[in-house]
Amino acid sequence: MNKLRIPFIRDGILSTQVTKAEKAKSNRSLAGYSILDVGCGGGLLSEALARIGANVTGIDAVAENIEIAQGHALADPLLTDLTYITSTVEEHKFNFEGNYDAVVASEVIEHVENPQFFVASCAALTKPGGSLFITTINRTQLSWITAIVGAEYILRILPKGIHDWNKFVSPDELEVMLTSSGFQPVKKHGMLYNFLANDWVWTKNTDVNFAIHAVKTLKEKEVQEAPEKLDEDLSGERQPAATSGVTSELP
Repeated sequence: MNKLRIPFIRDGILSTQVTKAEKAKSNRSLAGYSILDVGCGGGLLSEALARIGANVTGIDAVAENIEIAQGHALADPLLTDLTYITSTVEEHKFNFEGNYDAVVASEVIEHVENPQFFVASCAALTKPGGSLFITTINRTQLSWITAIVGAEYILRILPKGIHDWNKFVSPDELEVMLTSSGFQPVKKHGMLYNFLANDWVWTKNTDVNFAIHAVKTLKEKEVQEAPEKLDEDLSGERQPAATSGVTSELP
């Protein structure tokens, strides 16, 4: 998945900067930018972002994951701007509010109990004008067939029970959470995993996996009504989500 995630994050961050054309050509194109990798796991994405210059902090609620990530990072002496902390995003925001140029939550929100609060916590950690990148799984019949039945029970490339279909979030629902938390969604892409080729590609279809880039534009006082709006928009029984495709051109 890093084949898609890294350029998506890199280009998204640089798209908000005046020097984007010059920096994109550099091997350390994200030098000077601070990034928080939420739910970093073993550090696969964190390390890749650090290698292109970013000052990366990876957090994960599971201490064992952080130990694995720290151990793996020690094997590369060039990873000097990489820090791992055992913490949830909700805990982390109390000491690092407004600290990061970008926050990344890749394949995380579909596992949390309260996605509304999760997005709000990510917002608290993001600088004004900073970016939030989320990749996750849509809540559709196709996602149940592919991400759960196919990946967990037929191909067995994922542990059985790792996903709860009812926790999946649709692009429309996620955009409501983002805008209510002070973000402006600027790009949305579908992502397709080719099981035979073991490869990820971009697609216009967001029925299963998708990625969203949003930029923080509002002050906290401007989104005081967000919890009430989200409660109204996201209440009720979870149903397969309707999708309308991506809203921007593919890269």
